[in-house]
Amino acid sequence: MKQPNIIFLMTDQQRWDCIGKLNTKIITPTIDKLTQNGITFDSAVCQYPACVPSRNSMMFGLYPSQLGVRSNSGGLFHEDRLPSIPIPQVLKDAGYLTAGFGKTHWNHSVLNKEPSTRGFDKRVIGQDASSELYEQGAYMMSEGNPEGLKRYYDETKTYGAGEENTNGYIGCTSGISQRDHRDGWVAEQCLEYLESNEIDEEKPLFLYLSFLKPHAGFNVPKEFEDLYQIEDFEDVTLPPWDLDDEPENHLCDRKEYFQWRETWSNLTAEERKRTTLRYYANISWLDSYFGQVLDKLEKLGRLDNAVIIFTSDHGDLMGERNYIFRKYNLYESSVRVPLIISGTIIPENQKGSIDSRLAEHIDLLPTIAKLAQAPINPILPGIDLLSDTKRSGAFSEFHGITDEGFQASPAYMWRKKEYKLILYLEGALKDNFLNVQDVKGELYHLSKDPLEWNDLYQDDNYARIREQMKTELLMHIACTYARGPFYYDSLGYWRLGGE
Repeated sequence: MKQPNIIFLMTDQQRWDCIGKLNTKIITPTIDKLTQNGITFDSAVCQYPACVPSRNSMMFGLYPSQLGVRSNSGGLFHEDRLPSIPIPQVLKDAGYLTAGFGKTHWNHSVLNKEPSTRGFDKRVIGQDASSELYEQGAYMMSEGNPEGLKRYYDETKTYGAGEENTNGYIGCTSGISQRDHRDGWVAEQCLEYLESNEIDEEKPLFLYLSFLKPHAGFNVPKEFEDLYQIEDFEDVTLPPWDLDDEPENHLCDRKEYFQWRETWSNLTAEERKRTTLRYYANISWLDSYFGQVLDKLEKLGRLDNAVIIFTSDHGDLMGERNYIFRKYNLYESSVRVPLIISGTIIPENQKGSIDSRLAEHIDLLPTIAKLAQAPINPILPGIDLLSDTKRSGAFSEFHGITDEGFQASPAYMWRKKEYKLILYLEGALKDNFLNVQDVKGELYHLSKDPLEWNDLYQDDNYARIREQMKTELLMHIACTYARGPFYYDSLGYWRLGGE
């Protein structure tokens, strides 16, 4: 069988329920077409609700704690000590032409002046060349459109770190051109590349296109904001408690949440609705770029034998739980992600289907490697999503908000179709291994309580379910962590003599 072209489309911070297949209010014609010609995995989760750990986990096929990347300050800094081979390099080694446009967030330039592209032949990044997001030989927006990048930063200068303070979520109707946005410039470069003579027609293509939004800030081009009407949106749904009486849970920064509540409770209902409208408009904007790129690929014949993957690195609470925004938690809106596998490789009887198996981001590497006829590292805990293999539960982890000044104690999630268990310790990790008797937990009946407002952890009626899920979580961690990242025998670490 001929190796298929592999098209990997990705957004940042897009909720699982913000695609047209699962939400009739959102306008995503390109993604809708992918669902019509592919499989939608409606129970997929990320491995960590933050950009850097999630993306590293996805690209290397290992859990964040296996990689040691457990915050947005983390990264794998030593190219000679990588615990696995990332997706771009796997495909390059398998004979693919590899082109990467947009965000990877490897974060490995912190300790490297010339950080590797990790397998990309072509690399374009919508950032400043002096930033920690630079990769070796990459064409950066500060080189290709420096004035536009400055205009973008001027428009978002009050949005705070990562553009995700309250101003970033309130956003604005953008007053700059689309090509002055970082995502707009990256999309433009991707389209120009597809029209260039740089592409080796003899090689299968791996095209990676990864945008920075719908992550805040919500400075949205007017034509996409105008797709929506404010009266079609509802105000934020609030839980049956005040934030002062927030039930005990794994949310770690209560001070910040009070600040969010103060700002959002003082907005009008229409102002709050506009935040959701702009979030949707961001998604529709990116969807239009995906459409342009796929149209170009189709004209080039690159979709005649192709697999198209769409996902996002994590979600966003978007005001749930008393006006809490961002993603730093293990609740559904943060850890569930959209995931679609589409293209000519999908059998006709599966096109347009929904697969409700529990899926994880770490499954993407073995799925892609199998399609590319590349060897699969035997230490990887992921499964081939196009096989019949099923897992009993889905795992995610969380170690606190970035840059706290200390390594927070872990929170672990074990999610099944009906229930979700979260186990956590409060405070710093430093000495907490001596205090495991202080473990706390949350348990939710997802089908009856999809917003996770009714914690059943202490309810004796659910004791059997709670204890069974604890056992499954313990053995999942024990078995997967025993496989890697460093397992030095003849069946283990593949670059040292494994299969």
